[in-house]
Amino acid sequence: MSPFFYTLSPMDIGVPIRNFGKVDMEPLAAAVLAQDEVAWNENVQRQQDYEVHEQTRSIVLLFAEVKDWPAVEVSKQPGWDRLAETAVPLMHAIIRSWYPPGGTIIRAMAAKLLAGGRILPHRDTHPSFGVGHRVHVPIVTNPRVRFMIDGRPFQLEVGLAYEINNQKVHSVMNKGAVDRINFIFDYVPPGAKPGQAGRAVANHRRSGDS
Repeated sequence: MSPFFYTLSPMDIGVPIRNFGKVDMEPLAAAVLAQDEVAWNENVQRQQDYEVHEQTRSIVLLFAEVKDWPAVEVSKQPGWDRLAETAVPLMHAIIRSWYPPGGTIIRAMAAKLLAGGRILPHRDTHPSFGVGHRVHVPIVTNPRVRFMIDGRPFQLEVGLAYEINNQKVHSVMNKGAVDRINFIFDYVPPGAKPGQAGRAVANHRRSGDS
């Protein structure tokens, strides 16, 4: 797939978190929970690239290569074949309900924070994070998980979907005895340049990735 280009200004949703309410996440949850340890450990790039995520594990469906920013090249990862059948309908449903159509999903993954683990305070500073909406769908959680955003604690509930303001400092602590698992995706609304960029976005949509 050819890279495409973004010219949008950094996006700050104005609040730490948006609660989208109930979503039909049971099929995706069943698929995620059926994955074995091989699946959770076959892609460690997120842990290697971002020190704050060293106590996490991921099943990556879509990965955004941004080393030539503002060019973005989205590629399917091994998690696509494992989870796309249930993940894509859920992502599409959330996008239809809350965002303008015609954009692109540039990242998608199931992310596990190990029991007793933490994600240290940080902001997602690369411009590619700032142009999109970061959506979390909790799959497994426990009462001892705390998601801190802009200095305020939040407890995300299974069965609901949320948009996280990743332009604010945020962190997660899991003091529970079970791993916390969220499904996460980044949706960038329409805003690519015409020409090659437009063709790449159109091809991406037709392939069912957004």
